[in-house]
Amino acid sequence: MGIMVARTGVFGAMTKEHREQLMSLAHEVSFTTGERVFNEGGKADRFWIIHTGTVALDLHVPGRRPVVVETLGAGRLLGWSWLVPPHIWHLGAEAASPVRAYEFDAATVRKMCANDPGLDHELCTYVSGVLARRLRSARVRLLDLYAPYGAGEVP
Repeated sequence: MGIMVARTGVFGAMTKEHREQLMSLAHEVSFTTGERVFNEGGKADRFWIIHTGTVALDLHVPGRRPVVVETLGAGRLLGWSWLVPPHIWHLGAEAASPVRAYEFDAATVRKMCANDPGLDHELCTYVSGVLARRLRSARVRLLDLYAPYGAGEVP
């Protein structure tokens, strides 16, 4: 396939064999600045690993514009909802700059994981860490926006 893969982020958490297995499914895609990658509540049927550029993750807040809770760059996993039923996006995502990314079909990766417990373990362990970081980022950002001034630090 000829795609150069950095050993950071999800790739750094995988064995060479599993990294090659996953990359055999990759398709290179690009997004222009301001392009929506996915919307909160939509069907999570794919995920991406960012190669270049940045993507803003946002959260719908009724009566307001979406709130950016985190910005992702090169080597970062974009999308975790594909792994957790009901496979619906929990956040939205928009390209904050021109983006090149590796795109993966979620159903194919889930089938691959079902046939390879080692790959499944590596991906699930990595994605659970991503989930924890994203939850904390969303919590901190919402407290920044809506908590009374001087309410204290996030534990």
